Amino acid sequence: MTYRVCFVCTGNICRSPMAEAVFHARVADAGLDDLVEADSAGTGGWHEGEGADPRTVAVLAEHGYDLDHTARQFQQSWFSRLDLIVALDAGHLRALRRLAPTERDAAKVRLLRSYDPAADGDDQDVPDPYYGGQDGFEECLEMVEAASTGLLAAVREQVEGRAA
Repeated sequence: MTYRVCFVCTGNICRSPMAEAVFHARVADAGLDDLVEADSAGTGGWHEGEGADPRTVAVLAEHGYDLDHTARQFQQSWFSRLDLIVALDAGHLRALRRLAPTERDAAKVRLLRSYDPAADGDDQDVPDPYYGGQDGFEECLEMVEAASTGLLAAVREQVEGRAA
């Protein structure tokens, strides 16, 4: 049974596709490709049908990550098929939990940086790099990479728990 993860930011062109690409690489490196699927979406539909921001693509490519992406908006109906929904900031977390049809679905929503033990407990947002320069995209990638190690460990535990 496949474990499904969806990363969610605002427009699905910067942070969430970056997190998706990094997590895909971590999953592949761990040999879990057949057991874990990851994708991404936005809380809004402003960029639906567009590719990722060119700065996201450039930063990912510089660091050896692949990304084939088309933006889309998160749909309430997806809660039933997803095991984990990973919000990139507290605003996304609140929006997704409000959208959740049940408390069980709301419990599936977690902040990405909650998986990074070095992240500040009071501020676990991955800042939106969209209106800034290239350095914001680099900072975003660093945060995503730091949290992806803990996220992979948590997902691996869930996947192995299903197999037991």
